[in-house]
Amino acid sequence: MNSPDLRGNVTGTSSTAARDSVERALWRMMSFYDVPLPDLDAAIESDDGWALPHVMKAGFLLSLTEPALVPEAAAHLDAARAREASCTPRERAHLEATQQVLEGRWAAACRTWDELLVEHPRDALALQWAQLWDFYRGDTPGLRLRPARALPEWDEADPLYAYVMALYAFGLEESNLYPQAEDVGRRALQANPRVPWAVHAVAHVMEMQGRFEEGAAWLNQHQVAWAEGNGFACHLWWHKALFRLEALDIAGVLRLVDKHLSGDAVQISLQRVDAAALLWRMHLLGQDMSAACRALLEGWAPDDAHAGYYAFNDVHVLIAMLGCDEVTRGEAWLARCAERAMQPDDMRRANHQMARDVGLPLMRGLLAFARGDRDGAAEALYPVRALAQRFGGSHAQRDLIDQTLLAAAARGCEHTRATLGRALINERVLAKPVSPLTRHWQEMVGIGARDRA
Repeated sequence: MNSPDLRGNVTGTSSTAARDSVERALWRMMSFYDVPLPDLDAAIESDDGWALPHVMKAGFLLSLTEPALVPEAAAHLDAARAREASCTPRERAHLEATQQVLEGRWAAACRTWDELLVEHPRDALALQWAQLWDFYRGDTPGLRLRPARALPEWDEADPLYAYVMALYAFGLEESNLYPQAEDVGRRALQANPRVPWAVHAVAHVMEMQGRFEEGAAWLNQHQVAWAEGNGFACHLWWHKALFRLEALDIAGVLRLVDKHLSGDAVQISLQRVDAAALLWRMHLLGQDMSAACRALLEGWAPDDAHAGYYAFNDVHVLIAMLGCDEVTRGEAWLARCAERAMQPDDMRRANHQMARDVGLPLMRGLLAFARGDRDGAAEALYPVRALAQRFGGSHAQRDLIDQTLLAAAARGCEHTRATLGRALINERVLAKPVSPLTRHWQEMVGIGARDRA
């Protein structure tokens, strides 16, 4: 008789050991404590005929957004299809969705998980993976509404309940529902202090509300739970660096870069994206980050296989190049990204639209900035702001566009400073309290003390 999981979802195995190994792997995916691959290998060893562990290995590898891992993920999906007879309808839906991810059809995959969750709202794997690919696609309603539909069906005693609350908290934050997001995130941590995604959601709230000193204290308070043995630590160090940057604590940011956002601390593209984004922000402030950008690129080693795979990553590769003044290399990188992303047979891939609408125009604006054409950069970047959500990431990550626009406006012609620069500052000071970083940009665009009063 097939064994149900802890939420009563029927599985394709009769092995309790295999099911328990998959449950551990699922917890690792939602908590980021170590990678789930050894647990999934243990599940395969316990029941070699069960397809789901192979699907989960494929999905985990694809979630890292590493083109080099795609062939290995495809092999695991082939193995899953060879065992498809073992699948329940729910597991077959996971196989279909993961295949759609492999093909670059990310929106279709999320629709498949949506349909699955209507029937099985306590399927934690579907909730976790759909949130990741909603995030990668910039689908803010999905980030909030999908966990909202499922959460009332969950038992608060379930060991994964707090992790589902954390998904909801992040969706609320990205929907600009900051008080609700903070409340849900804090309640998740009261239920279980080892939920880094909840720490993350509340940190985002504090970032968006300009509570930079409180945000740094918040991360310090929970640091013992996330800083060691957790794959999400690099991103939370990045958040800590953003809080230091908002305070214009340049020395503090540099210490965090040296200890937690460079060298062996960054191993995969998701971590390198954070490092590149922070180095670029420092570059915009006039800091010489060329050596750090060059070292980051050496570890990243972006090549033709990377170019055009995911526009969000492509942009961050470019800013690493521009941060060490490799403009010619950046131009070649843009050309390769455009060639792959805009191929006619690529039309179904999520990246095609991301690159067309946001990624490629943004890269052109960044290159104009690096070439010294500040007014041209501002003209190219400003329209991208309204569409930026379409290429994924969070509000905090996409603020890189506004930071670059502010730098372009500040260094552009007098008219650009007086119009666009002032408009951007007006928007920023109404969104959150004026911080040292905002005061820096006020001064750079020529807004004096009388204007600020």
